[in-house]
Amino acid sequence: MHTDHHAGDPSPLSVFTRLLTGLLMFAVLILAANRALAGPPFVTDDPEPVDYRHWEVYLSSIYEHGAGGSFGTLPHLEVNNGVAPNLQLHIILPAAFSNIPGGPMLYGLGDTELGAKFRFVQEGKQTPMVGIFPLLEVPSGDAGRGLGTGHLQTFLPVWIQKSWGAWTSYGGGGYWINPGAGNRNYWLTGWLLQRDLNKNWTLGGELYYTTSSAVGVRDQFNFNLGGQYNFDNGHHLLFSVGRSISGDTDLMSYVGYQWTFGPHKSASPEGATEKPKD
Repeated sequence: MHTDHHAGDPSPLSVFTRLLTGLLMFAVLILAANRALAGPPFVTDDPEPVDYRHWEVYLSSIYEHGAGGSFGTLPHLEVNNGVAPNLQLHIILPAAFSNIPGGPMLYGLGDTELGAKFRFVQEGKQTPMVGIFPLLEVPSGDAGRGLGTGHLQTFLPVWIQKSWGAWTSYGGGGYWINPGAGNRNYWLTGWLLQRDLNKNWTLGGELYYTTSSAVGVRDQFNFNLGGQYNFDNGHHLLFSVGRSISGDTDLMSYVGYQWTFGPHKSASPEGATEKPKD
C-alpha cells in the first residue's frame, strides 16, 4: 500500500537511485571471506537446496508494523531437509500474532508453509545456479482472528544465484496464486547482494517488489539490511531489519537461531555438494 507523495517530496526514481547507491556503498565497505547465507533472514530466496542428508532447523520470529497494525510470528519453526541431491523439502510451523489498532493482541497457530526446492542448473564459472522453490500456504490459522488467510495460497518462483570470491548475489521472483474475496494474484521479485566478512560474519542487503495482492492494496517496494553470525559450523544467528520505500510498512524485522547438521562430506554420494549449507 503506497503512501501518497506530497508536493516537494523526492520522486520514487530518486529515492530508488539513492537507496541502490547506498546499498552498493554498504557492500563495498564489507571485507574478506568465508561462507554466504541465503533465504532467511531475507525475503528474497536462492536456488541452493540443503545438501543431501543434511538438515537446517530455525527457531525464529518475524515482526511487521504498518498502518494496518502489527503482525508476525513468535516464534516459528522452520525445518529443511536434503532428501536427495539437488532436492530439499521444507516446512514452517508458525505461532502467529495479530494486533489491529483498537483491538486486542491475538495469538495462536498461523498458516503452515510447505515447499520443495529443486536445483536444475549447477553454478559454473560463467553460468549461474538456477532452481525452483514452489510453496503452499496451508490455511491452518484462524483467519477470523487475523492469524491466517483462510485460503490455500501457492507461490511459483524461479531463483538464480552467482558467487565470486566472498561475494554472492541471488534473486528472481514468482507468481502468488491468492484466492479469496477481494484478493488478487500477484507477483513478487527481489534481488540481494552480500559479502562474507570472515568466518563469523556475513552482511547483505536486498530490494524486493510486490504487486497489489488485494483490492485497495497498492504495490509495495521494500528494502532489508541484515546478515548472519556463525558461532561455529552448526550454530548461527540470523537477523534483518527494513521498511517500505513505497508502501505503508513502517518496520519489518527478522531474528532467528539456525542449527545445521548432517553426515560428514565423505558420506555424501556423488552429485551432492560437499559442505553443509548455512
